[in-house]
Amino acid sequence: MNEIKKAPIDRVVSPIQRFIQQEKSGGLVLGISVIIALFLANSPWHHEYHHFFEQKLGFQFNGNTYLEYSFHHWINDGLMAIFFFVVGLELKREIVAGELSKPRKALLPIAAAIGGMLVPALIYFGLNPTGEVQSGWGIPMATDIAFALGVLYLLGNRIPLALKVFLTALAIVDDLGAVLVIAFFYTSDISMMNLAIGLLFLLAMYIGNKMGVRSILFYAILGIGGVWTAFLLSGVHATIASVLAAFTIPADVKIKEDVFIERIKKHLGRFASADPNNKVPTLTNEQLHILENVNTDTNHAIPPLQKLEHAMHPFVTFIIIPIFALANAGVSVLDIDVDELFSTNVATGVALGLLLGKVIGVVGFTWLCAKLKIAPFPDGMNMKNLLGLGLLASIGFTMSLFVTELAFTHEEYKVQAKVGIFVASLIGGVLGYMVLSKQSKKN
Repeated sequence: MNEIKKAPIDRVVSPIQRFIQQEKSGGLVLGISVIIALFLANSPWHHEYHHFFEQKLGFQFNGNTYLEYSFHHWINDGLMAIFFFVVGLELKREIVAGELSKPRKALLPIAAAIGGMLVPALIYFGLNPTGEVQSGWGIPMATDIAFALGVLYLLGNRIPLALKVFLTALAIVDDLGAVLVIAFFYTSDISMMNLAIGLLFLLAMYIGNKMGVRSILFYAILGIGGVWTAFLLSGVHATIASVLAAFTIPADVKIKEDVFIERIKKHLGRFASADPNNKVPTLTNEQLHILENVNTDTNHAIPPLQKLEHAMHPFVTFIIIPIFALANAGVSVLDIDVDELFSTNVATGVALGLLLGKVIGVVGFTWLCAKLKIAPFPDGMNMKNLLGLGLLASIGFTMSLFVTELAFTHEEYKVQAKVGIFVASLIGGVLGYMVLSKQSKKN
C-alpha cells in the first residue's frame, strides 16, 4: 500500500499536531504561561508588563469612539467569551449524548460538583462574612479543567477511564455552576434595552436551529455581532451570552450513520472506477465531483456543535487560555508584605476553600450519594482515588482568577486572592498526583 506523500513542512507541522492532540499538553502550556507571567511581574520590566495590558482599544466612527476598553478588559470579556462558548458546546454535548445524558450516571458527578461548589463557598464566607471581601465567595468554587485533566493524564493509562470521565463531567458541571454564579451574583447596572436586543438575537439563533439552518457563518454573525455585543453593552457579563449562544448550535446530524456509510461506499466505488488522469498530477472533473459529494455528505454527518467544538478547542487551549494567564497571573511576589497579605482573610479563605472545601465537598457528596444508593461508584473508583480526584478538583486556576477580577475592585484583595489560588492549586495538584500515582501502582 502506498503511503501518503509527505512534504518538507510536514516534518515541522506533524510534531506540533501530535503535541496538540495530547490531553496533558493544554495544562503544560498553561503552566508555562503562568511561569512567564510571574517572571515578568517580578522582573525589571514589571512596569511595562502591567502598563501593556492597560492600553485601550476601541472603534471610531464619525469622530465618536465605541467599545473602547483596555487590553485586559478585551481579554477577559472578549477572548474569554470564546472560552465560555466552547464550555457551552461541551456542556450541551454532554447533556445531549454524553455522561450527563444518562440520569443515573450523571447524578454522581453532579453531586460531586455541587458539593465542590457549596463547601468552598461556605468556608470562604465563614472567614469573610462582611465588607467588600465577602464578595469573593465565588472564587474557590471553580475547578480548572485544563490543569486538573492535565495532571490526571500525566498518569497515562494507569488511571481507569471511568475516573477521567468522572472528573471531566464534574468539571463541566462545575463550569456551569460558575457561569450561573457570574450571571446572578457578579452582574450589575443592567441595561434592559440592550439585554432585550441580545435576547432577540438569541431567539433568532434558536429559530434558525429549529428551521434546520446549519451554517456556521449564520450563527457566528448573530452570535458575535448580535448576542455578544448586546450583552457586553447591557452590563450582563458577555461570557453568559457565549454559553447561551452555544446552546442554540444544532447538535443533530442531517445524515444518519448507516445512510452515511452506504453513501460513502457508493462514492468510493464510483471514484475507483472513474477514469484516472495519469498524465498530470491533477484530478478529472468526474473525480472532483465525486470528492465534492463525499465532502458534502461528511459535513452532513457531523453535527455543527461537534464540528465547532473540535475546531475551536485547540485555539482556546493553546491561544486564549495562555493569553488570559499572561494577563491575569502576574503577581508581584517580591513586593508582597506578609502583614498586608493577611490583613484580611481573603487569601486564607480562598486557599482553604479550594484545598479543603473542594476535597470535602467532592469526596463527601460523592460518598453520600453512593452510601444512600442514589448512584453507584463507577468501575475502578474507590475512596482513595476519589480523594485524589478531590485534590485535583482543588486546582481552581483559570476560573478562580476570572471570578477574582469580577469580585474585587481593590488591587490588594485581588493579589491576596491570587496568592491563595496559586498556593492551593499547587498543593492540590501535587498531592492529587501523588495519591493517584500510589493508587495506580497498587492496581
